[in-house]
Amino acid sequence: MSLSIYHIIKRPVITEKSTQMDESLNKVVFEVDRRATKTQVRDAVEKLFKVKVLSVNSMRLRGKPIRRGHTFSNKSNRKKVIVTLRPGDRIDFYEGA
Repeated sequence: MSLSIYHIIKRPVITEKSTQMDESLNKVVFEVDRRATKTQVRDAVEKLFKVKVLSVNSMRLRGKPIRRGHTFSNKSNRKKVIVTLRPGDRIDFYEGA
């Protein structure tokens, strides 16, 4: 199944740790579609942000259990990737700030 590049990347993960990785190691963290492969993520990032990707590390995260009243359920599973960019390339999420 072929995913569109606009459906592969869901959102950037902006946490204290991911911001520190972006500043010091030139790595960016994204939440992606669970069916996306590393090569699809690489192509999507390169086309959307016009940067060169050196490597992609992916991880699947299990949904955490939640409770609402007497009902128990789980949040949905998700997939997160860490994309290493070429030195000199940059993706800036705080451009308007």
